[in-house]
Amino acid sequence: MPGTTRGFLGRSRAERDPRLPPGQYDARDDWPVLHAEATPRITTDRWTFTVEGLVDEPTTWTWAQMHALAPSRYAGDIHCVTTWSKLGMTFDGVSVDTLLAAARPQPPATHVVAFSHTGYTTNLPLADVTDGKAWVVWDAEGTALTAEHGGPARLLVPHLYFWKSAKWVAGLRLLDHDDPGFWERNGYHDRGDPWLEQRYRGD
Repeated sequence: MPGTTRGFLGRSRAERDPRLPPGQYDARDDWPVLHAEATPRITTDRWTFTVEGLVDEPTTWTWAQMHALAPSRYAGDIHCVTTWSKLGMTFDGVSVDTLLAAARPQPPATHVVAFSHTGYTTNLPLADVTDGKAWVVWDAEGTALTAEHGGPARLLVPHLYFWKSAKWVAGLRLLDHDDPGFWERNGYHDRGDPWLEQRYRGD
């Protein structure tokens, strides 16, 4: 995978943590930086987030408008397809449910494409970003997300492998069909459930 750094080798453990999906190891104090693009520098005065496609009210938020919405926190684990996990993390931002409530998805919508300010895309069933399963986040562990980790804001879909949590996120496009994103077109699994080890196409 281009743009990768440390974090690919597991560690021996006397006892496996039950929070770790199959094939994963606890990265502990590390948070490997893994992405396929050059890291952009997006200032908050230029950052926006849009919900578009099959919605009644296509809506765009600025940084200030997003921060004026009801805040929401995720506390739990994240898992990367390259086998590292980080356990017991906290992320702060706004629930995707709040954003979709403003845009009002139309009944034909079944999937979303998350798109980034860089042009990166990843696809998800609508059910995987609703009912408290996904966030747009700007803080991790009480600290603003760095650009290397997707700041100023990234999508967070923690129950799926982390490539689904698009860095530098710019919006969600609602569709009535599945539309594979960057990694899905390049051999990764269409959904990416870590508990089922859905790493690559055919898993």
